[in-house]
Amino acid sequence: MTRKPEPAPRKKRYWLRRLMVVFLVILIGIAGYLAYLVKVSKDALLDITTDADPSVTVSANQSVKVKPVAIMLLGVDTRKETGSLNTDVMMVAAFNPSTKSAVVVSIPRDSKIELDGYKPRKANSYYSRFVALAHDDGLKGKEAEIQAKQDLRKMFSAYFGIPIDYTTTINFQGFVDVVDALGGVEVDVDMDMRYVDNADGTDIDLKKGHQNLSGDDALDFVRYRKSNDGTNMSSDFDRNRRESQVLGEIADKLKSFSSVTKIAGVIKAVGSNMRMDIPPSEVENMMKTYFGISKTDITFIPLEGEWHSPYVQLNDAKLEEAKAALAAKLAE
Repeated sequence: MTRKPEPAPRKKRYWLRRLMVVFLVILIGIAGYLAYLVKVSKDALLDITTDADPSVTVSANQSVKVKPVAIMLLGVDTRKETGSLNTDVMMVAAFNPSTKSAVVVSIPRDSKIELDGYKPRKANSYYSRFVALAHDDGLKGKEAEIQAKQDLRKMFSAYFGIPIDYTTTINFQGFVDVVDALGGVEVDVDMDMRYVDNADGTDIDLKKGHQNLSGDDALDFVRYRKSNDGTNMSSDFDRNRRESQVLGEIADKLKSFSSVTKIAGVIKAVGSNMRMDIPPSEVENMMKTYFGISKTDITFIPLEGEWHSPYVQLNDAKLEEAKAALAAKLAE
């Protein structure tokens, strides 16, 4: 009988909901420099693929070079201040090598997931519960987290009706380090932003105007919701626009970089804060295969729904659209 995860404790936090898009930009952006960064890239691949099973080999006819692949992308809040493992960013991406295109479906963190064999919970609570269950089975540390990712991937494979092949995780610091490695990002801060939350260490203090933001400030820029006194409110549309600004800046800088040293710094920043269970050779194959892909080749489908406390009740039509799009991309 499949064990049903119990609810994880709820902790108030603020999280960059589309952080994993940064992973996609970086993964694609650094591909063209592999020939110049053989040693650096190899070392970085070993760093980020420590979740991969070293006994697994991928045959040529099953490689991402020729076969569509689906990956679960997780943004995990691992800050000491929160003490949680909630996956507040959750996406499923399907890539097709023939068309060099992708579909990325984002899952709201508070989505109510209803699936036979699993107790209905918020989407972002399952990973931490799977970790706890792995601990109950005697697994510790990295082994427990790897098992939890496998369990989560199995669950969402059933939920979306597609085989999800791999899982990738990235944390807050990954975003910060990448922006810093790029020398910051130029953005227009649309309003004064001041918010403090001592519980999780949040301290946002930005002034309106055009400026170059460091990694920490860029993270604050896209996370900002409101001030402590309830003024200067920020909607989902505002945050989406800010995310687009920052991602656009990251993409432009990656394309313009000719310095091997700077690109090496970006790779190092990613490697320190990302974990994959994809074999290193397949990560390299993926970067080479999808080099040159642009945002016009990626279809983003955010699942939508309505708030019925304490859940987001997903819109059935939008969910079916996402399922069909993922299946179609894997079948092209």
